Amino acid sequence: MHSYMYSEHEKEVELVAKEMGFKHISLSSEVMPMVRMVPRGFTACADAYLTPIIGNYVQSFAKGFANPEKLNVLFMQSDGGLTMMDKFVGSRAVLSGPAGGVVGYAMTTHHHDTEKPVIGFDMGGTSTDVSRYAGEYEHVFESTTAGVAIQAAQLDINTVAAGGGSRLFFRSGMFAVGPESAGANPGPTCYGKGGPLAVTDANLVLGRLLPEHFPKIFGPNEDMPLDREATLAAFDKLTEEVNAFLDEQGSEKLDRYQVAMGFIRVANESMCRPIRALTQGKGYDTSHHVLACFGGAGGQHACAVARSLGMTTVFIHRYSGILSAYGLALADVVQEAQEPFAQKFNSDTYKYIDERIDALTQECYKELESQGYSRDCISSTPYLHMRYDRTDCSLMCSPALDPQGHAPKPHQGCTHGDFEASFLQKYKCEFGFTIPSRTIIVDDIRVRAVAIVMVHSQQPLPRADPSDRPAVEGVCDCYFVDGFMGTSIYLLDSLTNGHTMEGPAIIIDKNSTILVEPGCTARITEYGDVRIDVGMSEGHLSNIGTTLNTIQLSIFSHRFMSIAEQMGRVLQRTSISTNIKERLDFSCALFGADGGLVANAPHVPVHLGAMQETVQYQRRLGAAIFLI
Repeated sequence: MHSYMYSEHEKEVELVAKEMGFKHISLSSEVMPMVRMVPRGFTACADAYLTPIIGNYVQSFAKGFANPEKLNVLFMQSDGGLTMMDKFVGSRAVLSGPAGGVVGYAMTTHHHDTEKPVIGFDMGGTSTDVSRYAGEYEHVFESTTAGVAIQAAQLDINTVAAGGGSRLFFRSGMFAVGPESAGANPGPTCYGKGGPLAVTDANLVLGRLLPEHFPKIFGPNEDMPLDREATLAAFDKLTEEVNAFLDEQGSEKLDRYQVAMGFIRVANESMCRPIRALTQGKGYDTSHHVLACFGGAGGQHACAVARSLGMTTVFIHRYSGILSAYGLALADVVQEAQEPFAQKFNSDTYKYIDERIDALTQECYKELESQGYSRDCISSTPYLHMRYDRTDCSLMCSPALDPQGHAPKPHQGCTHGDFEASFLQKYKCEFGFTIPSRTIIVDDIRVRAVAIVMVHSQQPLPRADPSDRPAVEGVCDCYFVDGFMGTSIYLLDSLTNGHTMEGPAIIIDKNSTILVEPGCTARITEYGDVRIDVGMSEGHLSNIGTTLNTIQLSIFSHRFMSIAEQMGRVLQRTSISTNIKERLDFSCALFGADGGLVANAPHVPVHLGAMQETVQYQRRLGAAIFLI
């Protein structure tokens, strides 16, 4: 139970296990020595399952080289840092794939193209991963993956089941996208293998994907182009289902293109939810960010997602289709050391904290130097895992420095910087208040050391002559909110620095397709990336009335649900009550003016049947109605 402080009992069990013949043993005190027994136990179990499998793969991979004992291969971890092959373990590998994308956009967008904080938008085949970067990586130290609580340093990546392969449904009068996926086989309908309708099919119907620019690898024998006719037939069938419902409700019918556009709008809104949770849910203004889109499908939805969130700039890297792989080459080697503390943060503990930070820093430097990295290329950052007494909301805080970037004088706190100011600023930003009279507890002391592997450099492209217009490959009809519009087609390889393209336009690359919507302007940057200035077209300004609109109803259900979910998150993280913060004995919902239930977050279901009746009863009594 308390192995994070006293590990001897676990080590005794380890000796017994070795005598019984177990080859791999994971100790929670070594995997992640942090408080909270249950997630620490889950993490040790996950590590015990995954590490032997990863080890077998790594060994098999190394055997393919002439001198495997001299092989220097680095693997990406969930925290965005590289590690040596023999130190790659299961508990730190869960999000290693998406982590490469975070490093990719962080290293190529922030400080290179903009000083604004950046939202990463990684849209693939089955899901979309979103994250935030504002000069430093944002980590979480407890997350749930596939129902298993993992207590390990991970980049703060939120995932929603909406990707190019997410299936399209019409359920109970509402448009639904996912979470079911068509998968790679059979894939969407347009793959020609009898698959269901998916987001990719909707983009194909709307003219945003051009089969002639795709390789002929589809169909039963994988030698055919995208099957547009099969997709149109499937959408006609779905449109009949939608119109049958609308006819019963006395509403205006839709054509196949309006239905496809409706599904795209709902998909976009579902992908906006995790972005709002990362920004608005933590006290940041979403509109003050740049949207960095990547992944095979990200460029097709970039402008619409940015416009929905009030963002004015989209950045798409030249290698956006493979940016997660590109990010691996830009990452640095990371070594971390962490130990529990569980003491008050005050003048009595400043000296000890400084001493332990120094000791952990030296431990990290020594380990990186043993791997061949010189001290000159290593830097480190100390962190304290801090929370208010009697709460469970711990925030990992790096020290706040003075305007000159120096730590405050020793008598003002720790010599490594003002951790208290950093904690208060983070807490106020995320929750909107602080508790001045409450004692601050330090759960853990952590040091993260980074060895720079390579310096990111790019070769600039030649500047286009002002009179040189970008070559138009062709023109196609593309469906938008205003209907079909003539859309210019460009090949990214034929564009250079300074070229600008007014929307609507399609920019095609070997690994992705970028849609520049009406009212937006794309510009090729110095290094061949695409920067889009997002404007507001008249078609996106619509009046919302009381007449049934199945598409708007689906969109607003996502927005209301996002509000309810954020309410629950703040309530849990700031609560002192054990019933709320640990047993999760609460429910959050939105109600209309009549007290009717509008949206409820998936908290404790037993409350839901009574909540509406309770609110309506209070309303009948004349009490003030609050959204709770």
